Amino acid sequence: MLSWRLLMSAILVPSLVALFWLDHSLGTGAWLLLAFCSFVALRNAFELTDLLNVRAMRPQFVVAAVLSLMVVVSGWGHVLTAGAATAPNPQLESAVSHLLGQDGARLLLALGWIGAALTAAFCVVLMLEAVRYGQPGRSMESLGANLITIFYAGGLLAVTAQMRWFPNPQAGYFVIASMIICVKCGDTFAYTFGRLWGKRKMAPTLSPGKTWMGLFGAVFGSTLGGWLWLTFGAALFAVQPVAASLWIVLGYSASLGIIGLIGDLCESLIKRDVQKKDSAALMPGFGGLLDLLDSPLFAGPFALAWWHLLPPAEFLA
Repeated sequence: MLSWRLLMSAILVPSLVALFWLDHSLGTGAWLLLAFCSFVALRNAFELTDLLNVRAMRPQFVVAAVLSLMVVVSGWGHVLTAGAATAPNPQLESAVSHLLGQDGARLLLALGWIGAALTAAFCVVLMLEAVRYGQPGRSMESLGANLITIFYAGGLLAVTAQMRWFPNPQAGYFVIASMIICVKCGDTFAYTFGRLWGKRKMAPTLSPGKTWMGLFGAVFGSTLGGWLWLTFGAALFAVQPVAASLWIVLGYSASLGIIGLIGDLCESLIKRDVQKKDSAALMPGFGGLLDLLDSPLFAGPFALAWWHLLPPAEFLA
């Protein structure tokens, strides 16, 4: 198991780094990232609809996949409409910019596109359930399964992708990498500490492998990885990010380790409730793509909030 994990990591990590580097070199439109996120959304929609196709739940892959893809594309709405006259009330736009800052106002616009797409997806799914209604006992279950898939596969991914532009489009991958490094270092150290010293179970019914020592390992690993990246990773970027105060850096890094572990538990909730071990048999040692991305997807929106409310680094250029 461990050897497979190391082998898959040796393949996946360099591939992801190469994709991020190429997308960065192509400009701030992030079209390569859009293609990648679209693939991830479709694959996650497939795994989730397959997972949730139990009992009275009958999620529809085609519907969930199309709507998840629509939500992901909506995350690029502010890019597609850049330069267009989107504010009919200049006074209101000025007031919002004054209150939130220019970057905050732009982020609010971007999140508005995602919120509109999620609202439209809800209406479409509800309408389709009304059309295909046949007998009591299935509609609400299937509606919930489709909505969970759309929010999980599309919504979380679309919000997380906003770190590509906010707070700085020239250093978007510095920001994204900070989140991924914190979460994945937390995962690695949680697994290691739990295997070596874990005795007391943290959630024995939901996830028997999780221990309190694993939680300590997650905090330790994410804090160490986040501090190293935020302190020394700036050399890779022309905009020269400078780490904020030590307490902000440590708070950001440690919190993402905890949130990433919660994200893992949340995916375990779905799998345990439908009595399946993995989301799919896609990658030896990891399971499905959803098993690999559960922590970053859950932690992404929280990391985005950190970078706007209490940024762990500032940009000099």
